[in-house]
Amino acid sequence: MEKPSVYIVLSRPRTVVSDLIHLVTKDTYTHATISFDRELRTMYSFGRKYPYNPFYGRFKKEAFDTGIYKGIDHLPGAVIELAVTQEQYDKAWELLSEFLTHPEKYKYNYLGLMDHLHERPVCKENRFVCSEFVYYLLHNSGILDLGVSPNLVRPQTFLQAEGNIVFEGNLKHASPVYRSQTDLFTNSVLVVE
Repeated sequence: MEKPSVYIVLSRPRTVVSDLIHLVTKDTYTHATISFDRELRTMYSFGRKYPYNPFYGRFKKEAFDTGIYKGIDHLPGAVIELAVTQEQYDKAWELLSEFLTHPEKYKYNYLGLMDHLHERPVCKENRFVCSEFVYYLLHNSGILDLGVSPNLVRPQTFLQAEGNIVFEGNLKHASPVYRSQTDLFTNSVLVVE
């Protein structure tokens, strides 16, 4: 039986908000999602509800052929695979299920962006930015402890995780919608320019 894994997907969508975050932080990656399937068919995060409106964020499912990703050919990013126990995997799914069942309870943490810029460790109940949400699932399921307040975790911070970078390059090639039938992951990092 194959051991379970979860996948952190880091990206830098070419949006105004992403460009502003990059300008301030100089980080390579400005968005984080989590996926529970090797093919990255469905990812979960906090982001804009409508592709052309950056001012209304929420918990959402993401895929490389919808939302802000639809219609773009190049999406720089990386995929980090974290090997987990079945207990950790089940706990992460249990936590995620709460978001899926009651999405209206959760809001985008706009003020958290300012707290993060000023390095204030302030977490607001039921409010998240993308990386804060991913870390919430990973930390509260016992998968990952980065030793910082969840609101201070940036997408770039996940590169410190003890996982394997199994893909780096154009994430459009990581999606089964856009890539050939060959296996995405190999024993070494696949870099696609």
